[in-house]
Amino acid sequence: MTHRPTRRRRPVALAFLLGATLVTGTAAAADPDSCKTVKMSDPGWTDITSTNALVGTLLKPLGYNQVVDTLAVPITYDALKNGQISAFLGSWQPAQAKMLDPLKAADKVEVVGHNLQGAKFTLAVPSYIAAAGVKSVDDLAAHADKFGKKIYGIDPGAAANQNILKMIDDKASGFDGWDLVESSEQGMLAQVDRAVRKKGWIVFLAWEPNPMNTKFDLTYLSGGETYLGPNYGSSDVYTLARKGLTSECPNLGRLLRQVAFTIPMENEIMGHILGDGQSGDEAAAAWLKAHPEVLRPWLDGVTTRDGGDGLKAVASALKVSL
Repeated sequence: MTHRPTRRRRPVALAFLLGATLVTGTAAAADPDSCKTVKMSDPGWTDITSTNALVGTLLKPLGYNQVVDTLAVPITYDALKNGQISAFLGSWQPAQAKMLDPLKAADKVEVVGHNLQGAKFTLAVPSYIAAAGVKSVDDLAAHADKFGKKIYGIDPGAAANQNILKMIDDKASGFDGWDLVESSEQGMLAQVDRAVRKKGWIVFLAWEPNPMNTKFDLTYLSGGETYLGPNYGSSDVYTLARKGLTSECPNLGRLLRQVAFTIPMENEIMGHILGDGQSGDEAAAAWLKAHPEVLRPWLDGVTTRDGGDGLKAVASALKVSL
């Protein structure tokens, strides 16, 4: 009896295995169930509310569930170190270097991407005060009584507040007897608004991006380099993730790495939140519908969590054509 050779069946078997490999490869491109919930932090800053909302608008149609907790900046870094949150979009550097550098040295955090360039923050005054002769931090002490010896800052524990406190505590700086008034972003800006309406004297922490730059005619003060950094506190903002996130959730990691913002983008979204009373999600979705061109670079190579076409899923959810 002659046995038929089996070589002819191998191409069929090979094709079957190749097809199975391709199917498996597609599935492998998606993130596991452990990556579905994406925990993020918002220190109560409108710029981070805006950027969190932009990312959240993408995450939902991609099959993820975004959870945002309001956490002070120091607690945010502890939560990253302990793996209690997934990502943070508001690492302002160099202001937060003393919080970030120890975690980097201990390999407890991932610096995923550089999401904003050209940011700045330092002390500012309404421009009518600058016109009266206060154009530098060095000019403040001579007008201490007019300012009530107060500098208005943001939430307790913020790196900028810590730097202002160092400036006040430095006897050589001329701020003996001054106090830092810590408050929320909205509380501080409400105080600025009240002062401006009365042409009162106030010095406060200002930054860009933020709609305060168009709402108020303000002047950033020079001379704060020792405490708030050079070039009016020039800053870059980074996206951080808990250790291991990008290897455990490569698709999510790719998205976080590729999403980047601009100052006009953030100013526009924040303006709708603060000026028009929109929620962060509403303002972000409206901005993305008006600017769908950002979706291709942000979603390049990003799939839905189950391996589908990520760009198509997001475009469909936003009802935009690309």
